[in-house]
Amino acid sequence: MLIARHGVPTSWQHFNLGRLICLPRYVARCRPLVALLHDSAESRLYDTFSYYDGKLSMANSTPSDDPYLIDDSQIADPPTSWLERLKHVGPGLILSASVVGSGELVATTTLGATAGFATLWIILLSCTVKVAIQLEFGRYTIQSGETCMAAMNRLPGGRWGKAHWSIWIVMLLQPIKILQMGGIMGGLAMVMNIWFPAVSIPVWCWTSAIVVAGLVAVRKYWFVERVCFVFLGLFTLLTIASVALLQWTEFAIEWEQIASGLRGTIPAGAIVFIIGTFGLTGVGGDEILHYNYWLIEKGYAARSGPCDPDSAEWQERARGWIGVMYLDAILSMCAYTLVTASFYLLGAAILHSRGEVPKGYALIETLSTIYTESFGTWGKSMFLCGAFVVLFSSLFAALAAWVRMYADAFGQMGFMDFHDVPTRRRVITFLSCFIPACWASAFVFVEQPVIMVIAGGVATSMILLLVVYAAVYFRYRSTLPALRPGVIYDIAFWISTLAIVAVAVYGVCDKLGWLPE
Repeated sequence: MLIARHGVPTSWQHFNLGRLICLPRYVARCRPLVALLHDSAESRLYDTFSYYDGKLSMANSTPSDDPYLIDDSQIADPPTSWLERLKHVGPGLILSASVVGSGELVATTTLGATAGFATLWIILLSCTVKVAIQLEFGRYTIQSGETCMAAMNRLPGGRWGKAHWSIWIVMLLQPIKILQMGGIMGGLAMVMNIWFPAVSIPVWCWTSAIVVAGLVAVRKYWFVERVCFVFLGLFTLLTIASVALLQWTEFAIEWEQIASGLRGTIPAGAIVFIIGTFGLTGVGGDEILHYNYWLIEKGYAARSGPCDPDSAEWQERARGWIGVMYLDAILSMCAYTLVTASFYLLGAAILHSRGEVPKGYALIETLSTIYTESFGTWGKSMFLCGAFVVLFSSLFAALAAWVRMYADAFGQMGFMDFHDVPTRRRVITFLSCFIPACWASAFVFVEQPVIMVIAGGVATSMILLLVVYAAVYFRYRSTLPALRPGVIYDIAFWISTLAIVAVAVYGVCDKLGWLPE
Protein backbone atom coordinates (compact mmCIF):
# COMPACT_ATOMS: atom_id res chain seq x y z
CA MET A 1 0.00 0.00 0.00
CA LEU A 2 1.37 3.38 -1.04
CA ILE A 3 0.31 6.97 -0.50
CA ALA A 4 -0.18 8.78 -3.83
CA ARG A 5 0.81 12.40 -4.18
CA HIS A 6 -2.84 13.50 -3.88
CA GLY A 7 -3.22 11.76 -0.56
CA VAL A 8 -5.19 8.72 -1.78
CA PRO A 9 -3.96 5.31 -0.61
CA THR A 10 -3.41 3.17 -3.67
CA SER A 11 -2.03 -0.08 -4.94
CA TRP A 12 -0.20 -0.12 -8.27
CA GLN A 13 -0.28 -2.26 -11.34
CA HIS A 14 1.11 -2.10 -14.86
CA PHE A 15 -0.64 0.40 -17.12
CA ASN A 16 -0.38 -0.55 -20.77
CA LEU A 17 -1.84 2.66 -22.23
CA GLY A 18 0.79 4.76 -20.48
CA ARG A 19 3.51 3.52 -22.81
CA LEU A 20 1.67 5.15 -25.71
CA ILE A 21 1.00 8.51 -24.14
CA CYS A 22 3.90 8.94 -21.74
CA LEU A 23 1.71 8.50 -18.70
CA PRO A 24 3.11 7.01 -15.53
CA ARG A 25 3.52 3.26 -15.78
CA TYR A 26 1.33 2.73 -12.80
CA VAL A 27 -2.08 4.13 -11.81
CA ALA A 28 -4.23 3.83 -8.74
CA ARG A 29 -6.63 0.90 -8.90
CA CYS A 30 -7.91 0.10 -5.41
CA ARG A 31 -10.69 1.78 -3.49
CA PRO A 32 -9.71 4.95 -1.62
CA LEU A 33 -9.91 4.66 2.19
CA VAL A 34 -8.69 8.01 3.59
CA ALA A 35 -7.54 11.37 2.23
CA LEU A 36 -4.39 12.99 3.50
CA LEU A 37 -4.32 16.70 2.74
CA HIS A 38 -1.41 19.09 3.24
CA ASP A 39 -2.00 22.55 4.62
CA SER A 40 1.10 24.76 4.93
CA ALA A 41 3.61 22.81 7.05
CA GLU A 42 1.02 20.55 8.59
CA SER A 43 -0.74 17.45 7.37
CA ARG A 44 -4.28 16.86 8.57
CA LEU A 45 -6.41 13.76 8.27
CA TYR A 46 -9.75 14.60 6.73
CA ASP A 47 -12.98 12.70 6.43
CA THR A 48 -13.09 9.08 5.40
CA PHE A 49 -13.97 8.36 1.79
CA SER A 50 -16.74 5.95 0.97
CA TYR A 51 -17.05 4.04 -2.23
CA TYR A 52 -20.52 4.26 -3.75
CA ASP A 53 -21.57 2.39 -6.86
CA GLY A 54 -18.24 2.69 -8.62
CA LYS A 55 -17.58 6.32 -7.72
CA LEU A 56 -15.95 8.20 -4.89
CA SER A 57 -17.98 10.19 -2.42
CA MET A 58 -16.89 11.99 0.72
CA ALA A 59 -19.16 13.10 3.49
CA ASN A 60 -18.72 16.57 5.01
CA SER A 61 -15.87 17.41 2.65
CA THR A 62 -15.03 20.50 0.67
CA PRO A 63 -16.25 20.50 -2.95
CA SER A 64 -13.96 18.79 -5.42
CA ASP A 65 -12.86 20.08 -8.79
CA ASP A 66 -13.68 16.65 -10.19
CA PRO A 67 -17.10 16.90 -11.91
CA TYR A 68 -17.47 13.11 -11.76
CA LEU A 69 -17.23 13.06 -7.96
CA ILE A 70 -20.75 12.76 -6.54
CA ASP A 71 -20.86 13.78 -2.88
CA ASP A 72 -23.11 15.54 -0.39
CA SER A 73 -21.22 18.83 -0.58
CA GLN A 74 -22.69 19.68 -3.99
CA ILE A 75 -26.35 19.05 -3.23
CA ALA A 76 -28.68 21.87 -4.32
CA ASP A 77 -32.42 22.18 -4.65
CA PRO A 78 -33.65 22.28 -8.27
CA PRO A 79 -35.00 25.56 -9.67
CA THR A 80 -38.76 25.90 -9.70
CA SER A 81 -39.44 28.84 -12.03
CA TRP A 82 -38.98 28.77 -15.80
CA LEU A 83 -36.46 31.59 -15.68
CA GLU A 84 -34.34 29.82 -13.09
CA ARG A 85 -34.50 26.57 -15.07
CA LEU A 86 -33.31 28.34 -18.20
CA LYS A 87 -30.18 29.38 -16.34
CA HIS A 88 -29.25 25.72 -15.94
CA VAL A 89 -29.68 24.57 -19.55
CA GLY A 90 -26.55 23.90 -21.58
CA PRO A 91 -25.77 20.21 -22.22
CA GLY A 92 -28.31 20.08 -25.05
CA LEU A 93 -26.81 23.15 -26.68
CA ILE A 94 -23.43 21.40 -26.87
CA LEU A 95 -25.15 18.47 -28.56
CA SER A 96 -26.80 20.80 -31.04
CA ALA A 97 -23.44 22.34 -31.92
CA SER A 98 -22.06 18.86 -32.51
CA VAL A 99 -24.98 17.77 -34.69
CA VAL A 100 -24.97 20.92 -36.81
CA GLY A 101 -22.28 20.39 -39.41
CA SER A 102 -22.25 16.66 -39.99
CA GLY A 103 -26.04 16.41 -40.10
CA GLU A 104 -27.40 19.74 -41.24
CA LEU A 105 -24.77 21.26 -43.49
CA VAL A 106 -23.67 18.09 -45.30
CA ALA A 107 -26.03 15.11 -45.07
CA THR A 108 -29.32 17.01 -44.88
CA THR A 109 -28.55 19.32 -47.79
CA THR A 110 -27.30 16.38 -49.85
CA LEU A 111 -30.52 14.46 -49.16
CA GLY A 112 -32.55 17.50 -50.20
CA ALA A 113 -30.52 17.80 -53.40
CA THR A 114 -31.00 14.08 -54.11
CA ALA A 115 -34.66 13.53 -53.21
CA GLY A 116 -36.20 16.99 -53.40
CA PHE A 117 -39.01 17.76 -50.95
CA ALA A 118 -40.22 14.14 -50.83
CA THR A 119 -38.22 13.12 -47.75
CA LEU A 120 -38.87 16.14 -45.54
CA TRP A 121 -40.78 13.80 -43.23
CA ILE A 122 -37.59 11.82 -42.64
CA ILE A 123 -35.85 14.96 -41.38
CA LEU A 124 -38.66 15.88 -38.99
CA LEU A 125 -39.00 12.30 -37.78
CA SER A 126 -35.26 11.96 -37.24
CA CYS A 127 -35.02 15.15 -35.20
CA THR A 128 -38.00 14.49 -32.92
CA VAL A 129 -38.23 10.73 -32.54
CA LYS A 130 -34.92 10.14 -30.75
CA VAL A 131 -35.48 12.60 -27.93
CA ALA A 132 -37.29 10.07 -25.73
CA ILE A 133 -34.24 7.79 -25.89
CA GLN A 134 -32.02 10.74 -24.99
CA LEU A 135 -34.28 11.53 -22.01
CA GLU A 136 -34.05 7.95 -20.77
CA PHE A 137 -30.25 8.10 -20.73
CA GLY A 138 -30.44 11.48 -19.05
CA ARG A 139 -32.75 10.26 -16.31
CA TYR A 140 -30.52 7.29 -15.58
CA THR A 141 -27.50 9.61 -15.43
CA ILE A 142 -29.13 11.86 -12.82
CA GLN A 143 -30.36 8.85 -10.84
CA SER A 144 -27.05 6.98 -10.72
CA GLY A 145 -24.37 9.60 -11.39
CA GLU A 146 -22.63 7.03 -13.59
CA THR A 147 -20.85 7.75 -16.85
CA CYS A 148 -22.42 6.22 -19.95
CA MET A 149 -19.76 3.51 -20.36
CA ALA A 150 -20.06 2.52 -16.70
CA ALA A 151 -23.83 2.31 -17.21
CA MET A 152 -23.45 0.17 -20.34
CA ASN A 153 -21.05 -2.08 -18.46
CA ARG A 154 -23.99 -3.01 -16.22
CA LEU A 155 -26.07 -4.33 -19.12
CA PRO A 156 -26.76 -8.06 -19.17
CA GLY A 157 -24.89 -10.18 -21.66
CA GLY A 158 -21.42 -11.35 -22.51
CA ARG A 159 -18.16 -9.57 -21.82
CA TRP A 160 -14.84 -9.37 -23.58
CA GLY A 161 -12.40 -8.98 -20.75
CA LYS A 162 -13.72 -6.46 -18.22
CA ALA A 163 -16.04 -4.61 -20.61
CA HIS A 164 -19.52 -5.46 -21.84
CA TRP A 165 -19.74 -6.38 -25.52
CA SER A 166 -21.71 -3.20 -26.30
CA ILE A 167 -18.75 -1.05 -25.25
CA TRP A 168 -16.46 -2.98 -27.59
CA ILE A 169 -18.95 -2.59 -30.47
CA VAL A 170 -19.10 1.17 -29.96
CA MET A 171 -15.32 1.39 -29.98
CA LEU A 172 -14.95 -0.90 -33.01
CA LEU A 173 -17.26 1.42 -34.97
CA GLN A 174 -15.07 4.43 -34.21
CA PRO A 175 -12.85 4.06 -37.33
CA ILE A 176 -15.96 4.73 -39.44
CA LYS A 177 -16.84 7.66 -37.22
CA ILE A 178 -13.33 8.99 -37.80
CA LEU A 179 -14.20 9.11 -41.50
CA GLN A 180 -17.24 11.22 -40.69
CA MET A 181 -15.30 13.74 -38.64
CA GLY A 182 -12.52 13.72 -41.23
CA GLY A 183 -15.10 14.76 -43.83
CA ILE A 184 -16.19 17.66 -41.64
CA MET A 185 -12.59 18.71 -41.04
CA GLY A 186 -11.99 18.54 -44.80
CA GLY A 187 -14.98 20.79 -45.38
CA LEU A 188 -13.55 23.29 -42.93
CA ALA A 189 -10.20 23.15 -44.74
CA MET A 190 -11.99 23.83 -48.05
CA VAL A 191 -13.57 26.95 -46.59
CA MET A 192 -10.18 28.24 -45.50
CA ASN A 193 -8.68 27.36 -48.89
CA ILE A 194 -11.31 29.44 -50.67
CA TRP A 195 -10.45 32.40 -48.48
CA PHE A 196 -6.70 31.83 -48.65
CA PRO A 197 -5.99 29.77 -51.82
CA ALA A 198 -2.21 30.12 -51.43
CA VAL A 199 -2.41 27.60 -48.59
CA SER A 200 -3.34 24.07 -49.69
CA ILE A 201 -6.32 22.14 -48.35
CA PRO A 202 -4.16 19.50 -46.56
CA VAL A 203 -2.25 22.26 -44.75
CA TRP A 204 -5.49 23.89 -43.64
CA CYS A 205 -6.74 20.48 -42.53
CA TRP A 206 -3.75 19.95 -40.26
CA THR A 207 -3.96 23.55 -39.03
CA SER A 208 -7.61 22.99 -38.08
CA ALA A 209 -6.61 19.84 -36.20
CA ILE A 210 -4.02 21.74 -34.18
CA VAL A 211 -6.39 24.60 -33.32
CA VAL A 212 -9.31 22.41 -32.22
CA ALA A 213 -6.93 20.20 -30.21
CA GLY A 214 -5.58 23.20 -28.34
CA LEU A 215 -9.07 24.43 -27.45
CA VAL A 216 -10.41 21.07 -26.28
CA ALA A 217 -7.31 20.44 -24.17
CA VAL A 218 -8.61 23.20 -21.85
CA ARG A 219 -10.98 20.49 -20.50
CA LYS A 220 -13.38 22.95 -18.83
CA TYR A 221 -17.12 22.38 -19.25
CA TRP A 222 -18.06 26.07 -19.05
CA PHE A 223 -15.64 26.87 -21.89
CA VAL A 224 -17.14 24.17 -24.12
CA GLU A 225 -20.68 25.31 -23.39
CA ARG A 226 -20.08 29.00 -24.09
CA VAL A 227 -18.18 28.43 -27.30
CA CYS A 228 -20.87 26.09 -28.62
CA PHE A 229 -23.65 28.49 -27.63
CA VAL A 230 -22.10 31.38 -29.54
CA PHE A 231 -21.32 29.34 -32.65
CA LEU A 232 -24.71 27.66 -32.76
CA GLY A 233 -26.55 30.94 -32.32
CA LEU A 234 -24.63 32.65 -35.12
CA PHE A 235 -25.25 29.97 -37.71
CA THR A 236 -28.87 29.41 -36.72
CA LEU A 237 -29.63 33.07 -37.36
CA LEU A 238 -27.86 32.96 -40.74
CA THR A 239 -29.74 29.85 -41.83
CA ILE A 240 -33.19 31.14 -40.85
CA ALA A 241 -32.48 34.43 -42.61
CA SER A 242 -31.47 32.53 -45.73
CA VAL A 243 -34.76 30.63 -45.84
CA ALA A 244 -36.75 33.81 -45.31
CA LEU A 245 -34.97 35.71 -48.09
CA LEU A 246 -35.31 32.75 -50.44
CA GLN A 247 -38.98 33.63 -50.77
CA TRP A 248 -38.03 36.69 -52.85
CA THR A 249 -36.15 34.62 -55.43
CA GLU A 250 -37.18 32.25 -58.23
CA PHE A 251 -36.69 29.37 -55.78
CA ALA A 252 -39.46 30.47 -53.39
CA ILE A 253 -40.89 27.54 -51.44
CA GLU A 254 -44.60 26.82 -51.80
CA TRP A 255 -46.82 25.19 -49.18
CA GLU A 256 -47.71 22.47 -51.69
CA GLN A 257 -44.04 21.49 -51.86
CA ILE A 258 -43.83 21.22 -48.09
CA ALA A 259 -47.02 19.15 -48.01
CA SER A 260 -45.57 16.77 -50.60
CA GLY A 261 -42.69 16.09 -48.24
CA LEU A 262 -45.00 14.92 -45.45
CA ARG A 263 -46.60 12.01 -47.30
CA GLY A 264 -44.09 9.37 -46.20
CA THR A 265 -42.72 8.50 -49.63
CA ILE A 266 -39.18 7.21 -50.24
CA PRO A 267 -37.74 8.00 -53.69
CA ALA A 268 -35.82 5.26 -55.49
CA GLY A 269 -32.07 5.37 -54.98
CA ALA A 270 -32.23 7.57 -51.88
CA ILE A 271 -32.17 4.86 -49.21
CA VAL A 272 -28.44 5.14 -48.45
CA PHE A 273 -28.72 8.89 -47.94
CA ILE A 274 -31.88 8.37 -45.86
CA ILE A 275 -30.23 5.86 -43.49
CA GLY A 276 -27.15 8.03 -43.18
CA THR A 277 -29.19 11.19 -42.65
CA PHE A 278 -31.42 9.50 -40.08
CA GLY A 279 -28.32 8.59 -38.10
CA LEU A 280 -26.75 12.03 -38.41
CA THR A 281 -29.66 14.44 -37.97
CA GLY A 282 -31.09 15.12 -34.58
CA VAL A 283 -29.26 13.35 -31.79
CA GLY A 284 -27.48 10.25 -33.08
CA GLY A 285 -26.44 7.23 -31.08
CA ASP A 286 -23.08 8.66 -30.13
CA GLU A 287 -24.54 12.08 -29.24
CA ILE A 288 -26.94 10.40 -26.82
CA LEU A 289 -23.94 8.76 -25.18
CA HIS A 290 -22.11 12.11 -25.12
CA TYR A 291 -25.08 13.80 -23.45
CA ASN A 292 -24.28 11.82 -20.32
CA TYR A 293 -20.93 13.55 -19.79
CA TRP A 294 -22.36 17.04 -20.26
CA LEU A 295 -25.15 16.36 -17.76
CA ILE A 296 -22.61 15.20 -15.19
CA GLU A 297 -20.19 18.06 -15.81
CA LYS A 298 -23.02 20.61 -15.71
CA GLY A 299 -23.76 19.25 -12.24
CA TYR A 300 -27.25 17.75 -12.60
CA ALA A 301 -26.30 14.48 -10.88
CA ALA A 302 -24.09 16.14 -8.27
CA ARG A 303 -26.84 18.59 -7.26
CA SER A 304 -29.25 15.69 -6.86
CA GLY A 305 -26.71 14.00 -4.60
CA PRO A 306 -25.63 10.37 -4.22
CA CYS A 307 -28.48 7.98 -4.99
CA ASP A 308 -30.58 7.34 -1.88
CA PRO A 309 -33.78 5.53 -2.90
CA ASP A 310 -35.17 5.62 0.65
CA SER A 311 -34.80 9.39 1.03
CA ALA A 312 -37.84 11.50 0.15
CA GLU A 313 -35.58 14.56 -0.09
CA TRP A 314 -33.30 12.87 -2.64
CA GLN A 315 -36.31 11.70 -4.67
CA GLU A 316 -37.68 15.25 -4.78
CA ARG A 317 -34.33 16.72 -5.84
CA ALA A 318 -33.81 14.07 -8.49
CA ARG A 319 -37.27 14.64 -9.99
CA GLY A 320 -36.61 18.37 -10.05
CA TRP A 321 -33.26 18.09 -11.86
CA ILE A 322 -34.75 15.55 -14.27
CA GLY A 323 -37.34 18.21 -15.09
CA VAL A 324 -34.54 20.68 -15.84
CA MET A 325 -32.94 18.05 -18.08
CA TYR A 326 -36.25 17.62 -19.94
CA LEU A 327 -36.34 21.36 -20.64
CA ASP A 328 -32.71 21.34 -21.78
CA ALA A 329 -33.32 18.46 -24.21
CA ILE A 330 -36.55 19.89 -25.63
CA LEU A 331 -35.07 23.34 -26.22
CA SER A 332 -32.08 21.84 -28.00
CA MET A 333 -34.43 19.68 -30.09
CA CYS A 334 -36.32 22.79 -31.20
CA ALA A 335 -33.04 24.48 -32.13
CA TYR A 336 -31.53 21.69 -34.23
CA THR A 337 -34.88 20.74 -35.81
CA LEU A 338 -35.31 24.32 -37.02
CA VAL A 339 -31.80 24.44 -38.46
CA THR A 340 -32.07 20.96 -39.99
CA ALA A 341 -35.38 21.65 -41.68
CA SER A 342 -34.03 24.97 -42.99
CA PHE A 343 -31.02 23.33 -44.60
CA TYR A 344 -33.15 20.60 -46.11
CA LEU A 345 -35.57 23.10 -47.64
CA LEU A 346 -32.71 25.13 -49.08
CA GLY A 347 -31.13 22.02 -50.60
CA ALA A 348 -34.43 20.80 -52.04
CA ALA A 349 -35.48 24.19 -53.38
CA ILE A 350 -32.21 25.18 -55.07
CA LEU A 351 -29.87 22.24 -55.58
CA HIS A 352 -32.51 19.64 -56.50
CA SER A 353 -34.13 21.94 -59.05
CA ARG A 354 -30.70 22.45 -60.65
CA GLY A 355 -29.78 18.78 -60.50
CA GLU A 356 -26.70 19.51 -58.39
CA VAL A 357 -25.52 17.06 -55.71
CA PRO A 358 -22.43 18.00 -53.65
CA LYS A 359 -19.42 15.80 -54.39
CA GLY A 360 -15.76 15.80 -53.44
CA TYR A 361 -13.86 19.09 -53.25
CA ALA A 362 -16.82 20.84 -54.93
CA LEU A 363 -18.86 20.41 -51.73
CA ILE A 364 -18.37 23.90 -50.33
CA GLU A 365 -18.68 25.63 -53.70
CA THR A 366 -21.93 23.78 -54.42
CA LEU A 367 -23.43 24.53 -51.05
CA SER A 368 -22.45 28.18 -51.36
CA THR A 369 -25.01 28.36 -54.17
CA ILE A 370 -27.68 28.33 -51.46
CA TYR A 371 -26.51 31.58 -49.97
CA THR A 372 -25.67 33.11 -53.32
CA GLU A 373 -29.27 32.67 -54.48
CA SER A 374 -30.67 33.98 -51.21
CA PHE A 375 -28.47 37.00 -50.56
CA GLY A 376 -27.01 37.92 -53.97
CA THR A 377 -23.37 38.19 -55.04
CA TRP A 378 -22.18 38.71 -51.50
CA GLY A 379 -24.09 35.64 -50.34
CA LYS A 380 -21.16 33.34 -51.02
CA SER A 381 -18.96 35.18 -48.54
CA MET A 382 -21.72 35.05 -45.94
CA PHE A 383 -22.15 31.33 -46.53
CA LEU A 384 -18.42 30.73 -46.10
CA CYS A 385 -18.50 32.58 -42.78
CA GLY A 386 -21.47 30.50 -41.69
CA ALA A 387 -19.92 27.28 -42.95
CA PHE A 388 -16.77 28.00 -40.98
CA VAL A 389 -18.79 28.58 -37.81
CA VAL A 390 -20.90 25.44 -38.13
CA LEU A 391 -18.08 23.11 -39.19
CA PHE A 392 -15.66 24.34 -36.55
CA SER A 393 -18.32 24.15 -33.81
CA SER A 394 -19.12 20.60 -34.87
CA LEU A 395 -15.47 19.58 -34.66
CA PHE A 396 -15.01 21.35 -31.34
CA ALA A 397 -18.10 19.91 -29.63
CA ALA A 398 -17.54 16.41 -31.01
CA LEU A 399 -13.89 16.27 -29.95
CA ALA A 400 -14.73 17.51 -26.46
CA ALA A 401 -17.16 14.60 -26.10
CA TRP A 402 -15.00 11.98 -27.84
CA VAL A 403 -12.05 12.43 -25.50
CA ARG A 404 -14.29 11.90 -22.48
CA MET A 405 -16.03 8.86 -23.94
CA TYR A 406 -12.75 7.24 -25.03
CA ALA A 407 -11.21 7.76 -21.60
CA ASP A 408 -14.34 6.34 -19.99
CA ALA A 409 -14.29 3.30 -22.30
CA PHE A 410 -10.60 2.69 -21.58
CA GLY A 411 -11.44 2.75 -17.89
CA GLN A 412 -14.18 0.15 -18.27
CA MET A 413 -11.85 -2.02 -20.33
CA GLY A 414 -9.33 -1.93 -17.51
CA PHE A 415 -6.64 0.08 -19.31
CA MET A 416 -6.82 3.02 -16.87
CA ASP A 417 -8.67 4.36 -13.85
CA PHE A 418 -11.15 6.93 -15.15
CA HIS A 419 -11.89 8.23 -11.66
CA ASP A 420 -8.23 8.98 -10.95
CA VAL A 421 -8.25 12.67 -11.84
CA PRO A 422 -4.57 13.16 -12.84
CA THR A 423 -4.67 10.06 -15.04
CA ARG A 424 -7.93 11.08 -16.67
CA ARG A 425 -6.61 14.57 -17.39
CA ARG A 426 -3.46 13.23 -19.02
CA VAL A 427 -5.41 10.77 -21.16
CA ILE A 428 -7.87 13.48 -22.24
CA THR A 429 -5.01 15.83 -23.12
CA PHE A 430 -3.35 13.14 -25.21
CA LEU A 431 -6.60 12.20 -26.96
CA SER A 432 -7.28 15.88 -27.66
CA CYS A 433 -4.19 15.82 -29.87
CA PHE A 434 -4.32 12.27 -31.21
CA ILE A 435 -7.96 12.16 -32.39
CA PRO A 436 -7.84 15.33 -34.55
CA ALA A 437 -4.68 13.96 -36.14
CA CYS A 438 -6.65 10.84 -37.10
CA TRP A 439 -9.45 13.00 -38.55
CA ALA A 440 -7.02 15.04 -40.64
CA SER A 441 -5.21 11.92 -41.86
CA ALA A 442 -8.50 10.30 -42.89
CA PHE A 443 -9.52 13.26 -45.03
CA VAL A 444 -6.12 13.71 -46.66
CA PHE A 445 -6.23 10.04 -47.63
CA VAL A 446 -9.88 9.76 -48.80
CA GLU A 447 -10.69 13.32 -49.98
CA GLN A 448 -14.43 12.61 -50.37
CA PRO A 449 -16.22 14.54 -47.59
CA VAL A 450 -19.81 13.66 -48.52
CA ILE A 451 -19.11 9.92 -48.70
CA MET A 452 -17.13 10.11 -45.45
CA VAL A 453 -19.92 11.91 -43.61
CA ILE A 454 -22.65 9.57 -44.90
CA ALA A 455 -20.56 6.51 -43.92
CA GLY A 456 -20.29 7.95 -40.44
CA GLY A 457 -24.06 8.36 -40.38
CA VAL A 458 -24.55 4.66 -41.08
CA ALA A 459 -22.20 3.83 -38.19
CA THR A 460 -24.14 6.27 -36.00
CA SER A 461 -27.35 4.39 -36.86
CA MET A 462 -25.73 1.15 -35.70
CA ILE A 463 -24.67 2.77 -32.42
CA LEU A 464 -28.23 4.07 -32.10
CA LEU A 465 -29.54 0.48 -32.05
CA LEU A 466 -27.22 -0.30 -29.12
CA VAL A 467 -28.40 2.85 -27.39
CA VAL A 468 -32.04 1.78 -27.83
CA TYR A 469 -31.26 -1.62 -26.30
CA ALA A 470 -29.61 0.08 -23.32
CA ALA A 471 -32.45 2.60 -22.94
CA VAL A 472 -35.07 -0.17 -22.79
CA TYR A 473 -33.04 -1.92 -20.09
CA PHE A 474 -32.63 1.30 -18.09
CA ARG A 475 -36.34 2.11 -18.36
CA TYR A 476 -37.66 -1.26 -17.21
CA ARG A 477 -34.84 -2.72 -15.12
CA SER A 478 -32.95 0.18 -13.57
CA THR A 479 -35.34 3.10 -13.08
CA LEU A 480 -36.35 3.53 -9.45
CA PRO A 481 -40.11 3.45 -8.79
CA ALA A 482 -40.08 7.03 -7.51
CA LEU A 483 -38.53 8.29 -10.76
CA ARG A 484 -40.62 6.34 -13.25
CA PRO A 485 -42.20 8.51 -15.96
CA GLY A 486 -45.85 8.61 -16.91
CA VAL A 487 -47.88 6.92 -19.63
CA ILE A 488 -47.38 9.73 -22.16
CA TYR A 489 -43.63 9.39 -21.89
CA ASP A 490 -43.82 5.61 -22.32
CA ILE A 491 -45.88 6.05 -25.49
CA ALA A 492 -43.29 8.46 -26.87
CA PHE A 493 -40.51 6.13 -25.78
CA TRP A 494 -41.91 3.17 -27.69
CA ILE A 495 -42.69 5.26 -30.75
CA SER A 496 -39.04 6.30 -30.72
CA THR A 497 -37.83 2.75 -30.24
CA LEU A 498 -40.01 1.25 -32.98
CA ALA A 499 -39.20 4.04 -35.45
CA ILE A 500 -35.46 3.62 -34.96
CA VAL A 501 -35.66 -0.16 -35.33
CA ALA A 502 -37.96 0.13 -38.36
CA VAL A 503 -35.55 2.44 -40.21
CA ALA A 504 -32.66 0.08 -39.50
CA VAL A 505 -34.60 -3.01 -40.64
CA TYR A 506 -35.80 -1.23 -43.78
CA GLY A 507 -32.23 -0.32 -44.69
CA VAL A 508 -31.01 -3.91 -44.22
CA CYS A 509 -33.91 -5.35 -46.25
CA ASP A 510 -33.31 -2.86 -49.04
CA LYS A 511 -29.64 -3.81 -49.27
CA LEU A 512 -30.48 -7.52 -49.31
CA GLY A 513 -33.07 -7.03 -52.06
CA TRP A 514 -35.96 -8.24 -49.93
CA LEU A 515 -38.19 -5.25 -50.70
CA PRO A 516 -40.55 -5.21 -53.69
CA GLU A 517 -39.61 -2.98 -56.61
